[in-house]
Amino acid sequence: HDAEALQRIITTLANKNEELHNFMETLSHSLAGVQVNCPQAVSDLEEEFDRLFTILVEMKESMINTIKQEGAKKTQELQHQLTQSGGALKSAVELLEFANNALDIKDEDEVTMAPAFRLTMKPKATDNMDHLMVDFNQERQLLQNLKFLPVPRAPEMEVGDCLVLDNTVSLAWKMPVEDSKIDHYILEYRKTDHEGLPRIKDERCWEVVDNIKTTEYSLSGLKFDSKFMNFRVRACNKAAAGEYSDPVTLETRAFNFGFDSSSSHLNLKVEDRSVEWDPQGGKGLESKVKGKENKGRSGTPSPKRTSTTRSPAIRGGRDRFTGESYTVLGDTSMDCGQHYWEVKALKDCKSYSVGVSYRNLGKFDQLGKTNTTWCIHINNWLQPSFAAKHNNKAKSLDGTAPGRIGVFCDLDSGQLSFYNAETKQLIHTFKAKFSQPVVPAFMVWCGGLSLSTGMQVPSAVKSFQKTENGLGGSNSSLNSMAQ
Repeated sequence: HDAEALQRIITTLANKNEELHNFMETLSHSLAGVQVNCPQAVSDLEEEFDRLFTILVEMKESMINTIKQEGAKKTQELQHQLTQSGGALKSAVELLEFANNALDIKDEDEVTMAPAFRLTMKPKATDNMDHLMVDFNQERQLLQNLKFLPVPRAPEMEVGDCLVLDNTVSLAWKMPVEDSKIDHYILEYRKTDHEGLPRIKDERCWEVVDNIKTTEYSLSGLKFDSKFMNFRVRACNKAAAGEYSDPVTLETRAFNFGFDSSSSHLNLKVEDRSVEWDPQGGKGLESKVKGKENKGRSGTPSPKRTSTTRSPAIRGGRDRFTGESYTVLGDTSMDCGQHYWEVKALKDCKSYSVGVSYRNLGKFDQLGKTNTTWCIHINNWLQPSFAAKHNNKAKSLDGTAPGRIGVFCDLDSGQLSFYNAETKQLIHTFKAKFSQPVVPAFMVWCGGLSLSTGMQVPSAVKSFQKTENGLGGSNSSLNSMAQ
């Protein structure tokens, strides 16, 4: 009992130790952030004030120019009137002389009175410049009230409304208080294998979705190749971004696997997510192996292995497929639960099979021809066929094979179903009591397959299975007891 108690204490202390390390990293990260962000904020403020000063200087010059133009216009108008008045005055003087000497005038000279009477006696401009005065009291008050922009508050994630379905994550959040100044939101997410709070030194970077105008967003088409994902959101007004919301961690478990190139047939060129028939594969391998044996004589090291020239020495070569078993298995086995993946035939693929197998499949064994393999087989060569195969029995399937096949393996209820991946229509179901773990299995001849993993079981498949199981029926005539 003492040992157990001590072990519990040690475990608690170890957890607390890790928690403290994580917290100290967070503090150090924040401290570094303050040291960078403080001078940046000062620099930004100086820029804003410089822009304000520039506008004020430009406004001042523009308004001074307006006053000068108005003064010049008034001066011109008044000088013109003054000149006209001088001419009229001269005419009036002449008229007066003419009136005084009216009786003595003997010549025919005319003196007109028109200029004096035509002339308006009202100045065309005044000396008043009051209309060009300004009162900056309001603006001064406004400038004196200048404050730092109100930064939006951190949004709150609505965890109850967040949904993970069909490799799509739907997220929702709200503001703690109404804020009419918010322009948009920024969502950040990243994959993690830790359930707790995001870690500063997490190996993956945050991905960013900017300019979200509503308080919800859906990320679709995700590959779920981590146990969890972290999400956080921040609100932005026209000038400032607020603090992040408390992050929310959602579970994103799915079945992930790749092709196991170490056990594939030599005529298959295996990449991580695709496999192609390669008739040249494995040629020259024997001489390479001999070269290794004789390299003391030649002194030349053997070339590095590539995906197309795999050494049979791996795992003793016992389970390498050979002969006409153009097979490659998945590198991850399944012993319980529900799993789903999709396979697409590359253009003009002449023959291929998709299904599951026990790991102990013999190296000459072909998929569907043993009691340890279950598959659907598509043949587009000579006599086209589309069939479900198990234990060397085949059942012809209706219609043509879809371009993309969904494979659903439910080890808990003992069934393997194949679907049209696009329409989610059921193609075929095997009922089997799997007595060992199974691995995804593939056969390719004259063509290739591409693989999609990290997929949740689609909701359409789940609901279909529920209905089928409820009825207790199966459309398979190849039900089996697996040994």
